[in-house]
Amino acid sequence: MSIHKAEHSQGCGEGGSDSYPAHAAPPRRGPAPPRRGPAPPRQSTSSDLVSSTAIPTPQRAVVLSWSRELPCAWRALHTSAVCAKNRAARVRVGKGDKPVTYEEAHAPHYIAHRKGWLSLHTGNLDGEDHAAERTVEDVFLRKFMWGTFPGCLADQLVLKRRGNQLEICALVLRNLPPHKYYFLVGYSETLLSYFYKCPVRLHLQTVPSKVVYKYL
Repeated sequence: MSIHKAEHSQGCGEGGSDSYPAHAAPPRRGPAPPRRGPAPPRQSTSSDLVSSTAIPTPQRAVVLSWSRELPCAWRALHTSAVCAKNRAARVRVGKGDKPVTYEEAHAPHYIAHRKGWLSLHTGNLDGEDHAAERTVEDVFLRKFMWGTFPGCLADQLVLKRRGNQLEICALVLRNLPPHKYYFLVGYSETLLSYFYKCPVRLHLQTVPSKVVYKYL
């Protein structure tokens, strides 16, 4: 059996046939290509520095901003122009038929220039404590006055703290008779004095209608 295989292989070699089995590679003809050595180090350029420091781009397809599909592995930050103006507590300009008071007509950045603060105390000074407690008290006092004098306040309240005394200044409309205002003043001072354990005084000034500064 082994002799037959040897003769068969010898006959194939003598016949000069160029056919080779599918699993065998043909012999290499001609001189071997020269062996290349290691490449010399390449000097870095400015383009390489930019490409190394650039932000890598995601491998996924680019997703448009209005598309519902959002990339999960990548996040981006969109920057816009700086807008340092304070837009809070402003009255939106209309068609010129909206009456506003002096307090509402001036934006918050005019405080200490064209108008004063609505709450005066020393809690906001550097090194002073209990600033948060004063803010919570101011919110409660304003809601209490709006509920005690419903539909009678013509403008915002001004709260002043002088030592241990609390003073509330307000403009009220002449919607109620004087004896009812006297009762509400005494009622408010007594109740708030028990709440805060300090003397509370109300300073009211009556006006016939809401004081209109201009129309927006």
